[in-house]
Amino acid sequence: MEYLSFDVTNKTLSLKRAEVPTPKPNEVCVRVAFAGVCGTDLHILEGAFPCKKEGSLTLGHEFSGVIQSVGSEVKAFKVGQKVVVDPNNGCNKCECCHKGTYQFCSTGGLNSTIGIYKDGGWATHALVPDTQVYAVPDDVELHKAALTEPLSCLAHGWDKINPVNVGLNVLVIGAGIIGLLWTCLLHLRGLRKTVTVSEPHEKRRSMVSKLDLDFETKTPDQLKEGYDLIVDCSGSGPAMQASLPLLRSGGRLCVFGVASPQTKFTIEPYQIFKKELSIIGVNINPFTFPEGLALLRAMSDKYLDFNKLGIKVYALSQYREALQALKTGEISKAVFKL
Repeated sequence: MEYLSFDVTNKTLSLKRAEVPTPKPNEVCVRVAFAGVCGTDLHILEGAFPCKKEGSLTLGHEFSGVIQSVGSEVKAFKVGQKVVVDPNNGCNKCECCHKGTYQFCSTGGLNSTIGIYKDGGWATHALVPDTQVYAVPDDVELHKAALTEPLSCLAHGWDKINPVNVGLNVLVIGAGIIGLLWTCLLHLRGLRKTVTVSEPHEKRRSMVSKLDLDFETKTPDQLKEGYDLIVDCSGSGPAMQASLPLLRSGGRLCVFGVASPQTKFTIEPYQIFKKELSIIGVNINPFTFPEGLALLRAMSDKYLDFNKLGIKVYALSQYREALQALKTGEISKAVFKL
């Protein structure tokens, strides 16, 4: 097998080879077809986001593929089956897990994510617990299935911000892949003419236009007060701080983009009091992976065209080119084809 090995101490990435791994009794070995590069991956490579603390790590928490082999105790899946992997789970023992909020689990959630704390999908083969594997419907292509994890996070975010009624004035901050997927979700849910996307980079603003959703795009300095809901997809502290005065009375700010743990912004509590503002956080995808798969099918034909979304596919050996294109904003997302 080939895999990208990340040295967590020296923050270096290199392409290596090894034997195809053998699954434990409750694991499956997935022959990876497509694996996405997330903004969180870039933060990890830069040393700005927590991950496995020592040794080497194979990143990649968004991936689809075909089952290569199964462990002796695996009954629900068979060799050759198309699957996608949910990288998150809980310990199933603590109070948070028992309450159905494993995103807050001290050992699960973001503390044990495949591709962040355990070896993930930037490899031709990956071992994963069978409890975190989902069958891909026959009518779903594997390159689109690689978007299931981010869509499942959007599904959790949608649950958190509801109700989102048709006619609300909505601002999406950032036209990276997450911002683009949010605009598609809002359009799917029936919002028309009242959605604005804020993005400082012209090339990314043009990506919004390619989606043909008839949503307005603006630079941050063109924005004015009047939004009922703001969804931040940038993870930028200054962007979030600048967005608060743009909210109408009763407005809500959804913090969806993953910021560096060191990021800070200032809030005026009086404005929260006066305008009854709400700030809503969204943490991963607790129990929403089936919703992510449902969104994948609902959005597939109209919204998930890689060319329109600015997604570019690379070979694993092209990882330097892929990461550079993502950092410079030439593309909205890189996906490795294994």
